[in-house]
Amino acid sequence: MRFARASGVLLHPTSLPGPHGSGDFGRDAYHFVDWLVAAGQKLWQLLPLAGIGPGNSPYMSNSAFAGNVLLVDLAELQQQGWLDAADVAPLPAADAAQIDFSQMYPFRMARLAQAAARFAAAGTPAQHEDFAKFHAEQASWLDDYALFMSLCEACGWQDWCLWDPALAGREPAALATARAHHADRIAFWQFCQWRFYRQWAALKAYANGKGVQIIGDTPIFIAYLSAEVWANQHLFELDTSPSNWGRPTVVAGVPPDFFAATGQRWGNPLYRWSEHAKDGYAWWVERIRRTFELVDIVRIDHFRGFAGYWEIPASEPTAMNGRWVPGPGEALFEAINKALGPDPVAIIAEDLGVITPDVDALRKKFGLPGMRILQFAFNGDASDRFLPHHHEPDTVVYTGTHDNDTIAGWWATATDHERHYARGYLNTDGHDMPWTMIRAAMASVADTCVHPLQDVLALPTDARMNFPGQESGWWGWRFQWSQLQPWHAQRLAELGRLYGR
Repeated sequence: MRFARASGVLLHPTSLPGPHGSGDFGRDAYHFVDWLVAAGQKLWQLLPLAGIGPGNSPYMSNSAFAGNVLLVDLAELQQQGWLDAADVAPLPAADAAQIDFSQMYPFRMARLAQAAARFAAAGTPAQHEDFAKFHAEQASWLDDYALFMSLCEACGWQDWCLWDPALAGREPAALATARAHHADRIAFWQFCQWRFYRQWAALKAYANGKGVQIIGDTPIFIAYLSAEVWANQHLFELDTSPSNWGRPTVVAGVPPDFFAATGQRWGNPLYRWSEHAKDGYAWWVERIRRTFELVDIVRIDHFRGFAGYWEIPASEPTAMNGRWVPGPGEALFEAINKALGPDPVAIIAEDLGVITPDVDALRKKFGLPGMRILQFAFNGDASDRFLPHHHEPDTVVYTGTHDNDTIAGWWATATDHERHYARGYLNTDGHDMPWTMIRAAMASVADTCVHPLQDVLALPTDARMNFPGQESGWWGWRFQWSQLQPWHAQRLAELGRLYGR
């Protein structure tokens, strides 16, 4: 499908300002929407809204359906009568520029628990009625998720295959006993999801009402320690032998590339696609359907994995000794279109990495826009597909993504070849590369243009969001309102006017 010509900003809600250690769905999120409107931006792109996993990554969540409870606005819980003013006082000594997860996580979780307890004990009939309505709407995943999280806590967050065999194997009697034993904690996790979904729905409605669409992000793979793998074991390549029961036999990743000399061993379990095909890819259809309840446009991370994916034996410590295996291809997207139609689904295909003709053919058959990263454009010659003169309307152009250095950081460490080529191609002396690259992206024939807020602010490497292949130390960057000046919005709005966005 073709998107309307528009531009937007990439910023995860955790990077917003706010008093409680990280950004959330509170007033700063609404203020950011207002800023996007003032800047003439029609798109707000996010990272996955799911909970964080190892290394604080939103791409390794404990659920493909549940939201990140750390994004719940505590001030709204006070407004509902479940927290006191003292409970929502600013987090002491919080770093305004970086999330201190060791400090922020227990602070927020304690207040969520307090709010859940007060709701259970003294919530109004209308509040309990709305909670029951939410539970009915989301029961297909919510009950398994809440039980899974409660069991993870009780078992010390060890891999679920190490739980009591009756629970790991989901024997009905064991599950019923566990639900009764952990009823209070199950109610807590359901409460958190209720507030996440209700707060996000209000924020999204506000953005949509201001003419701003939300671009969400769906990782192709999910974490092993997730409710969905535990609840749908037959859909994943898991070992059935007694000595290694429940462990992945093969895991996901990518072969050696620009980012990592030994490749990236992500460790996610791989799908048993033959099982998915038996019921018409129902699990994936439901996943995409639920995602579109939260966002307007879905970016699917690692799209090339649907054409072919890198399969790594679970025993291998790196991604070097893997092999390419065919993915589900057209059958999956035909099932999604049939279920979600008749209008074409608004999906962006993240087609980065090793892109072969079959990947391009799959993307184009279903009319899915691909991605072009300007930061990758200048290390070769005029044939490089990331250069603007090769862009096509059905693509989304980025200065960089969450996995890249900032433009200022990239330029500071660029090779002599990249510097020489970029200066000549962009007709610049290199003194203002972030905005030079933003202008080039805005001028592209690509229908959609997105720039990370770090590049709008021309920030150096220490504002980088992630470094692929490095397991810790990332995902913590935050901005402050004092960094955004009126000229930032004015300049973006003017570029949008000049280039029809």
